[in-house]
This record gives sequence, structure tokens and C-alpha cells, in this order.
Amino acid sequence: MSDPETLAIYAAKTEEYANITNGPAARDPVLATFIAALPSGGSALDLGCGPGISAAIMAKAGLEVHAVDAVPEMIALAAQEQGVRAEVKTFDEIAGTDIYDGIWANFSLLHAERDALPRILKSLHMALRTGGRFHIAMKLGEDTKRDTIGRRYTYVSEHELRGLLGDAGFTVTNSVTGRDKGLDGTYADWIALAADG
Repeated sequence: MSDPETLAIYAAKTEEYANITNGPAARDPVLATFIAALPSGGSALDLGCGPGISAAIMAKAGLEVHAVDAVPEMIALAAQEQGVRAEVKTFDEIAGTDIYDGIWANFSLLHAERDALPRILKSLHMALRTGGRFHIAMKLGEDTKRDTIGRRYTYVSEHELRGLLGDAGFTVTNSVTGRDKGLDGTYADWIALAADG
């Protein structure tokens, strides 16, 4: 994510964001399923980790966790979590082959530009070990626009997201949909897809 306005909003609202995401992450059945699908002691990438709440849950479950985010203020919080290796990185800086048993991209790639998604997803597929688990959650829609506090979102349809994952080499194995209130105080529909690498 390279949109300066979106990054600045997250930097300014780091503590508020941590407070509203803490409880839901601890009770997230999708995260629990993701963790259960990885080998004991396996490696996981939390892409766009925010304050590191999900990364901390993964680490407590015994995973080796690499948490990355483009916002230094978020990484400062994530780095405080025991067992989490936190690093300031953008989506485009993920490189390498056969590194992770699982990649958790939970409401992070919705801030990537639409035309960058195919390239980013291919890089993530390469970074995932054969048979590894990929999780992606995005807000549903068809356009690109800013929310009420100025964050830029790329909205996708289920059909579009499934196509993007298939083109990148992933095989979708499960889907979950929902509707929740975000940092801007408005409700939005979302989809989460689980896929094998």
C-alpha cells in the first residue's frame, strides 16, 4: 500500500484501531481455522498486520510469525507481542519462494490498487510453500473509493476475487461472508476466502 493519505490515517489512529480489533480477533473462528490448518510450529506471514493482534494469537498457538505493515506506528505495537517478528514492509516488498506455511491477508490487500493485485497475489503464491494455506478478506463491492475518514479501498466481487486467486495459482477451498462496522463507524459487507497454494 502506497497511498499516503491511507497510511497517515492508520498512523494517527493506531491506538484506536488496536482497541476496536482486539476483541473480535480473539474470537475469530476464521483465524482459528487458519491456525489449525498449519503444521505445528509452522511459519506464518501476517500481511498488513496492523497492531499485531492476530499475529500474537498465531504466536501463542506455536507458530513462527513474521508480521509486516507499511505503518511504523502499527509495527511498533506488533513488535511488543511475544514471539512476533515485526517489520515495516509494503505489499510489494514480499519476495522469495517457499517461505511460509500460511499467509494471513486479513482486510489488508483491500488497500492495494486494483491493477497491483495480480502481481501481489502471484508474489504471495510464490512465497507460500506447496500445500500452504492462504487467507484473504476483502470488502465487497465493485469500485475504488475512499471511506468516510479518507482511507482508499479497492472493493471486489466474489467472482472477481476468486478469479484473481485462480490466476495467481491458488485453489479456493472455503468462503465466509459477513457484515461488520469498521474504524470509520460504518457497516460494510465482506468476504473471506481460504485457498491452498
